[in-house]
Amino acid sequence: MAEARGRSGGRLGRKPGGRAGPGAGRRTGRRTGRRAGLLQGVRAYGLIVGMWIRSTVVYRTSFVLTTVGGVVVTGLDFVGIALMFSHVDVLAGHTLAEVAFLYGLSMVSFGIADLALGSMDRLGRRVRDGTLDTLLVRPVPVLAQVAADRFALRRVGRLLQGLCVLGWAVASLDVVWTVPKLLLMPVTVVSGAAIFCAVFVAGAAFQFVAQDASEVQNAFTYGGQTMLQYPPVVFTQELVRGVTFVLPLAFVNWVPASYVLGRPYPLDLPQWAAFAAPPVAVVCCALAGLAWRTGLRSYRSTGS
Repeated sequence: MAEARGRSGGRLGRKPGGRAGPGAGRRTGRRTGRRAGLLQGVRAYGLIVGMWIRSTVVYRTSFVLTTVGGVVVTGLDFVGIALMFSHVDVLAGHTLAEVAFLYGLSMVSFGIADLALGSMDRLGRRVRDGTLDTLLVRPVPVLAQVAADRFALRRVGRLLQGLCVLGWAVASLDVVWTVPKLLLMPVTVVSGAAIFCAVFVAGAAFQFVAQDASEVQNAFTYGGQTMLQYPPVVFTQELVRGVTFVLPLAFVNWVPASYVLGRPYPLDLPQWAAFAAPPVAVVCCALAGLAWRTGLRSYRSTGS
């Protein structure tokens, strides 16, 4: 009896009459398999990233110099914004501290995603020269291998620079910080990073078809992050609609920042939209995962 209960999954999936449904075991097996595959991918990603980090810190001076250089180079973007405000008091009704807040939120979220998945744009090169085949024969999820390929710890400079600007902006804003606003800050950063990660994965999946589309991918990742540095009122309504309802980058900072700053919402969105970033991020990640699986199944190697 115990053995029969074990094979049928106990009470899980039983029909009212006491029998297990014919698809219950298969559904449970699929869920277990997905969970195991996810854990295997995370573990493999961590091991590969750890290998690249160890190889990087061997040359400590080089790592420090490249990281500092990354902070300086990315910081020039904000220097340009600050210089612009030396000639004007406000930009589309926003002060320097408010624009810095938008800049910091987008830069920190993008910095996390770029550090974790910035190597995804190498996929097109692997598809063209056939080296992706070597990843397919390994007993490790391909996405984990591609994401961790040549992990560049120096990208942490972008994240550090964004944190500095965000910290200054928060200290300079004339905002009454309530509990919901304080809680919204980390939620927005994590959700924004997940949205950018989804864009990285979806862009990589597109390279299965285009093969030479890294610049197209960069237009939506690096280009999207640059656009989010400025208030939405600077751009046309059509563009704002596109990055709100088609590629929802607006939920990285524009929408939640409107709640924090007390500004009108883009496109007159409802008030609750400021807290919609987490479900938007979940949907984006699910769609990106579907696009990745579809692209990987369509891969037919180079034929060489």
